[in-house]
Amino acid sequence: MASRRSAAAPARDRDRFAADTEGFRRELLAHCYRMAGSAHDAEDLVQETYLRAWRSYAGFEGRSSLRSWLYAIATNVCLTALEPRRNRVLPSGLTGACDAPDRPPVQAAPGEVPWLEPVPDHRVADPAAAVVARESLRLALVVSLQHLPARQRAILILREVLAFTAPETARILGTTTAAVKSGLQRARARLDDLGTPAEDVLEPTDGRARALLEGYIAAFERSDARLLEQVLRADATLEATPFRDWYAGRATCLRLLGTYVLGEPGDWRLSPTTANGQPAAAVYHRDAGGVLRAHGIVVLTPTVTGISAVVEFHDPALVAMFGFPETA
Repeated sequence: MASRRSAAAPARDRDRFAADTEGFRRELLAHCYRMAGSAHDAEDLVQETYLRAWRSYAGFEGRSSLRSWLYAIATNVCLTALEPRRNRVLPSGLTGACDAPDRPPVQAAPGEVPWLEPVPDHRVADPAAAVVARESLRLALVVSLQHLPARQRAILILREVLAFTAPETARILGTTTAAVKSGLQRARARLDDLGTPAEDVLEPTDGRARALLEGYIAAFERSDARLLEQVLRADATLEATPFRDWYAGRATCLRLLGTYVLGEPGDWRLSPTTANGQPAAAVYHRDAGGVLRAHGIVVLTPTVTGISAVVEFHDPALVAMFGFPETA
């Protein structure tokens, strides 16, 4: 009887822990993604966060809110993991735009560049989440965050994205309020130096954004460069991991795509989704055997005047992460 009661107690504790903490999982995943710039890494970091939280749950005394306690654990897990790692980038973070669309883009060697990854909206954001929460996941901002030292990155996210007060942020990071204020000032200055674009990006639910995504999908599935010309802005940029080269200007992008990418009608199939608070699509490409196989995820930046940026992530594993099958 006693052993049965002792076995039941840990089960009750686990149930109570899950009930108390599970509601924070998506926002913690978003936090770890902003810190790490990788959806795969963020999943691992959240798992480690919950493991550490469970181990110390019995000692949680409620001196801070449960949310603050979990963010303290998650942030320190991220800081420890990021210490030996290089910052994640997109091709535009490596060099200037390529002005030679008549040659194939140069591919980076495997493992040479730690590439930024997109994150599925459904994994990190409640559909009713505030616009500011979605904006904080947009690719342009996440890329800029990677240029900050990890501790400054944490301060900026905790203060300006998650709206923790300076004293709360200090407690989470185990530092002083003065250090938090100083770190935030330096982080803001660094972002200003980087010139992060403050573009008026359309929400994925906006009819104009949906129309641009539909036009982009139709252009690829029909291998029709004229359709692409209709949805891309004149100053549009195009980049794709794991290629080092990227392209600026609609004419240059269309020349590259028409020569090396579009192929024949039916070579591509795209399924709409959302990523980083932006319209996106799971991409499939027809292989030599005629099978449409997972190719990657493309993320668009839609504006009132057209698509200003296209970023394709050539990684079949991302298609599965977004909830799509291996073949179409």
